[in-house]
Amino acid sequence: MQCGKLFKLNFPKKSKYLYYKKGRIILLKKINTIYALFINIIPFLIFGFFIGKRKPKLSESIAIKLIKYGIPLSVMGLLLKEGIDIDLIKTALIAFFSIGFLILIINYLPFFKTRLPNYSLQLAGLIGNTSFLGIPIAIALLPSSTINLTIGFDLGTTLFAWIFGPFFLQKKGDSKTDHYFVELLKAILNSPASRGIIGVLFAYLFGLESVLGDYLWIPARIVIVLAIVVVGTRLGIITNSKTRLFNLKKGIRYSIILKLFILPIIIFLVSQALNFDFNETSAVVLQAGTPSAVSTILMAEAYKTNQKIAAKILFTTTLISLITIPILAFLLNFAY
Repeated sequence: MQCGKLFKLNFPKKSKYLYYKKGRIILLKKINTIYALFINIIPFLIFGFFIGKRKPKLSESIAIKLIKYGIPLSVMGLLLKEGIDIDLIKTALIAFFSIGFLILIINYLPFFKTRLPNYSLQLAGLIGNTSFLGIPIAIALLPSSTINLTIGFDLGTTLFAWIFGPFFLQKKGDSKTDHYFVELLKAILNSPASRGIIGVLFAYLFGLESVLGDYLWIPARIVIVLAIVVVGTRLGIITNSKTRLFNLKKGIRYSIILKLFILPIIIFLVSQALNFDFNETSAVVLQAGTPSAVSTILMAEAYKTNQKIAAKILFTTTLISLITIPILAFLLNFAY
């Protein structure tokens, strides 16, 4: 009887202590996750912002070289370090078809069409900055084994943007079918993700994957830092313009909500339907939660369509994402 009483008295205390200790460890992990994001990304964004404000031409030349050489080199280094697997293809298809399905739904249902009436708003709300911010965020918050998932999502997003973006944004009288498909092929081949993957395939072809993987790993990380700086420079350049960046009309507000809240939720539901584990879900949801892509501004400027709208959405989603992405990471930890 006495032993029984002692057991009844001691067991709850022990379980409460273990529960408290486990909860404390989980909380510390979440705090470390957010801390890693801020340390790895925000200082470089601020640094880039001031470069963009003071030396806009210098920042643009850095961006051109980074897109042409840096990002493909980074993709090569990251993929050769981890190897290419089916995850890359899987998440590329998820990104591509999810964005395509949502574009169809928005344009088919009047409820959504009246709120996002043009393709500039729709693309800005669905195409994320996966190359310049998504990959650095994944490196900061997730194990390196998830890099195929991250790059796959980036590839799917990039391909959709450059396949359909010019088609959606060009004026109806400007469409020349032959010329369009030539430009489309160029856009796909010249996308940073595609060029990096082509480089990886050549490395495997000539048996250089292990050597190049070791040599390119450190340069790949440096390029990722420069990519974050470039995003900051773009923000600095935008603030130099006379556009009222925080004068947000309804369409812009709906586009921001779509990009930072609705799309991550949809991708989370897709990942649950596909029985993704924590790391797989985190990789795709964090990519979906990235701010609007720089490519949305580039296409808007190229086709002279809603340039100010694209600039406002890029600027505001990038600022707001500094809050929403840590929250997403926090919620994902709780969900699992």
